Amino acid sequence: MGKVVAQAIMSLDGYVAKQDNTIGRLFDWLQNGDVELPTPAGDFQVHLARQSVEHWRGWVSSIGALVCGRTLFDVTDGWNGRHSLDVPVVVVTHRVPEEWIEAHPDAPFTFVTDGVAAAVARAQQLAGDRDVTVSGGTIARQCLELGLLDEVAVDLVPVVMGEGNRPFFGQLSSSDVMLGNPTTCIQGDRVTHLVFPVDSATT
Repeated sequence: MGKVVAQAIMSLDGYVAKQDNTIGRLFDWLQNGDVELPTPAGDFQVHLARQSVEHWRGWVSSIGALVCGRTLFDVTDGWNGRHSLDVPVVVVTHRVPEEWIEAHPDAPFTFVTDGVAAAVARAQQLAGDRDVTVSGGTIARQCLELGLLDEVAVDLVPVVMGEGNRPFFGQLSSSDVMLGNPTTCIQGDRVTHLVFPVDSATT
């Protein structure tokens, strides 16, 4: 079984989106380099600086399934039935979008209504030996608090977004969680790739 990793592209002051779910300058680094790579689904091309290429390739190849919340699913309209990473998607929701499912009968999406832990378990089944990526701040926070995460991966962008935006984890219901020293620290062009292990003894 692979790892469960919370992943986000994050601003210097800790935000993953604005209040209206737009992303501002957070994704600029995906198009500021001279190495062209297709997404696994082939829906668009990224243009990465050379420092980021191997990190990107390794990350993409490691993912076997994605877990997200209903907000991200709705904002993207379920990526039109096929995520850019071309992996199965498990959506945590209170209500199954029956009309969307009917409109996308072949989409590899699973809708889980009995909580984050059940969603992660389902994603692990789908991912097999590959990793499960948790996307979206609310879901990432719940996974952290439940002790479900093995790692936290951050693509840190040197932009300050200010107040009124969406933080990566948001407000924890428990005390501070201390992560381990980064196992990955790669300086790209206007982005720093960081991976932190989650030490179960500190959660």
